[in-house]
Amino acid sequence: MKKPSKAGPRPAKARPRKTLKRKGRNVPKPHHSSSSAGELTRLTRERDEALEQQAATADVLKIISRSTFDLKTVLNTLAESAARLCAADKGLIFQQDGDVWRLAANYGFSPEAEQYAAEHPFQPNRGSVTGRAALEGKAIHIADVLADPEYGAFARGYQRAFGYRTYLGVPLPRDGTTIGSFSLTRDEVSPFTEKQIELATTFAAQAVIAIENARLLNELRQRTADLSQRTTDLTESLEQQTATSEVLQVINSTPGDLQPVFATMLEKAVRICDANFGNVYRWDGESFSLLATYNTPVAFLDYRKRSPNISPDPRSSFGRILATKEVVHVADATTLSNYVARSVPGLVAAVELAGIRSFLFVPMLKEGELLGIFTVFRREVCPFTDKQIAGHELCRASRYRYRERAAAQGTSREN
Repeated sequence: MKKPSKAGPRPAKARPRKTLKRKGRNVPKPHHSSSSAGELTRLTRERDEALEQQAATADVLKIISRSTFDLKTVLNTLAESAARLCAADKGLIFQQDGDVWRLAANYGFSPEAEQYAAEHPFQPNRGSVTGRAALEGKAIHIADVLADPEYGAFARGYQRAFGYRTYLGVPLPRDGTTIGSFSLTRDEVSPFTEKQIELATTFAAQAVIAIENARLLNELRQRTADLSQRTTDLTESLEQQTATSEVLQVINSTPGDLQPVFATMLEKAVRICDANFGNVYRWDGESFSLLATYNTPVAFLDYRKRSPNISPDPRSSFGRILATKEVVHVADATTLSNYVARSVPGLVAAVELAGIRSFLFVPMLKEGELLGIFTVFRREVCPFTDKQIAGHELCRASRYRYRERAAAQGTSREN
């Protein structure tokens, strides 16, 4: 028996078998049909429109949420956003103002058209799309206003000024009433789609929110202003009462010495009236003389001391108050003819040495008899208010005490 040859064929190694994917029979190659492509395009367009609408709405809501927003800016933004998203050429918002409606927002129309609207407010009626929407409480869409049988002469005047053909009017409802309208227009006859009308209605609802926010904000501001004014009035009243009480306390605590009384009166009056300084003059039947001062500039005080007796020139404030026994209030001393002509030396000195501009002369009376003059001055043009003039009642509270005290002590008014 022969041995197997070494050079003979070796046994074949086992090879791993490849797993082959079995092809299915009659499986068509994948491809996009024209209908699938159209569906994808539609979905993409709707997605983009939704994103754009959300972005526009977010921008508007940001403006609305601002506590100090300007309503006209908000409404203009709404009109612009709605016109852009609804493929309109222009946008309008009308708002009720009493018995008529006025243009509140304008996007795209010329200044001349806006001026026409300002000169032609209207009351809603069926002769216009806006009026019809207000009366029916729903969106009114007219493809061609010139072909609309109900379109009236007044509305046609608007159409000529604004130049639209297709008109969409949406009412702005609030608490069961219509407070305005939201309108989109196209220059050519091109009707809006149902989706665009629905979108315009959404923007109209946002306009109502903006208008309501503005109304509430204005009411809040008014209430705050009223409360602030009442607080100011109470504060001023309390200050006047306190000042009067302090003056009376000084009168009671300084028998025989009237100088502290007038010094206190002047200090309180200058403070309450926001003045710079004040003087008190007495009247002896022939002339005025300086009785007390508070914060009076030295140069002017020296001038008065050099001329202690003031003869009342009928053209001067001293002469006027002697003749009328009524308050003399001057807003700006430099505008007085006596100063311009330099015909009253005391007035010229007061302006140029003390720098006075606004001043107040108040008579001190006792049963119609003039006792003296109480004066306060400002170095700026700032007229005194009626309340500040009335605040000089604190002076009157001491006039009777002044006269009675002087008579009881047998002293002259020079004290």
